[in-house]
Amino acid sequence: MLKKLPIGLQSFEKIIKGNYLYIDKTDIALNLIENYSYAFLSRPRRFGKSLFLDTLKNIYEGNKELFKGLYIYDKWDFKKYPVIKISWAGSSFANMALLEEKAKEELKENQERLDVECDMSLSPFGCFNELIKKSYKKYQMPVVVLVDEYDKPILNVVENLSQAKENREFIKGFYEVLKDNDEYLKFVFLTGVSKFSKASIFSGLNNLTDISLDEKYGNICGYTQNDIDTTFKSYLEGVDLEKFKNYYNGYNFLKDAVYNPFDTLQFIAKGFKYRNYWFESGTPTFLIKLIEQNNYFLPKLSNVVVGEELLASFDIENINFEVLLFQSGYLTIDKIEENPFGGFKYTLKLPNLEVKQAFNDYIIDFVLKQQTEILNFKTNLYLALINANLEEFKNSLKSIFASIPYNNYTNNNISKAEGFYASVVYVYLQSLGFDIIGEDVTNKGRIDLTVKLNDKIYIIEFKVGKGEALAQIKEKKYHEKYLNENKDIYLVGINFDEKEKNIIKFEWEKIK
Repeated sequence: MLKKLPIGLQSFEKIIKGNYLYIDKTDIALNLIENYSYAFLSRPRRFGKSLFLDTLKNIYEGNKELFKGLYIYDKWDFKKYPVIKISWAGSSFANMALLEEKAKEELKENQERLDVECDMSLSPFGCFNELIKKSYKKYQMPVVVLVDEYDKPILNVVENLSQAKENREFIKGFYEVLKDNDEYLKFVFLTGVSKFSKASIFSGLNNLTDISLDEKYGNICGYTQNDIDTTFKSYLEGVDLEKFKNYYNGYNFLKDAVYNPFDTLQFIAKGFKYRNYWFESGTPTFLIKLIEQNNYFLPKLSNVVVGEELLASFDIENINFEVLLFQSGYLTIDKIEENPFGGFKYTLKLPNLEVKQAFNDYIIDFVLKQQTEILNFKTNLYLALINANLEEFKNSLKSIFASIPYNNYTNNNISKAEGFYASVVYVYLQSLGFDIIGEDVTNKGRIDLTVKLNDKIYIIEFKVGKGEALAQIKEKKYHEKYLNENKDIYLVGINFDEKEKNIIKFEWEKIK
């Protein structure tokens, strides 16, 4: 009989005692606790951070019987330590009163569990300080502190800079308590989505080690292909595993490509229906607003190259958008190359078909304000490119641009920018799951957009005004880069008019 699926469960004890499926991560947990005293992990939401944190809690609480049959069972002494576990989930943090209330709730819960009483008339910082010291004294053992979603008080209000700064200062003061109590601490582990700078959040915690992109911990969250082929084999009987892989696999944290756990469990529970389970569980409104505010050139998302800033941290006044997309799970590592002058560069990509479709559909809805006929537009574009019907491709694009609400163009110069038109075409084609390269580099220049199908390649150039788009493709011989792929190559030049805000010239040519 198959074990139950642990959908939405973050309690290690409940999973084990309730006979739910558990993917053994205790080998990674053992390596972590044997090698570090202070550690930090950044992973996208719903990737299993909270369950891993709770697994650590049970290890340090000495609950050996729960680990029978798991890797760590006969390799750890399971001494009992006092564990303080704080989760910042479950509040909007829209003002300081809500943040302080949440802090007091967490501290109260820990006091009751540890049977330690602190002076609640103190500030949350003072109470936290007392809790650590009194727990150490009561149990005569160093204290373990586990913090889940450490950055949520900031991320929840990141669009409101003044409130984000206020919340940042509060949690900075909260974490400074850890620095002042080092002698009483055994192990500290913090998880979150983003990686804010030590100076702004963890002032003084110089021994905090970031394991987010340490290869040894690359599989700390998520399901590997081996998990799918073994543990999940019976659960996925009859499923086209290659299609399943394309839809939900592809996240890379410098070890194996991993599947999103939430997607995997929901896919099985919902009878093998391909839906955007992870994406729809938390819409990225603040990311989309950043795209809108900065007039971000969306085709860049298909081929983002960043340097060591991927490993670095940032602050709310200086957010690296591509790095934030990576940390949030909307981009992942495609490849790593060493720079000739030292250091590395990282090529990022959209991880899988779910994110390609859902993220770009959300942009169409939120940024372009197109909420009707989207399915028809997408269907027509898909069939046009699959069948190489360029006349239909032109007509479909004209319909799309004609339907964009007029107020999208007011009070800005967006209709004069080639980047806007390229971005609109890009989000529609990317939402279809096609292999797309924006700003595709050749030895003669950059192709605005390259669309790759199984048997065809489309090379597209955009111009605003009367420039010769097709002539530029031919003059610079952009197509030569793809001649050895033995596919039909279509050169497409598209001109837009800033007054009509639509296509005024559409030329194409086929190269066999």
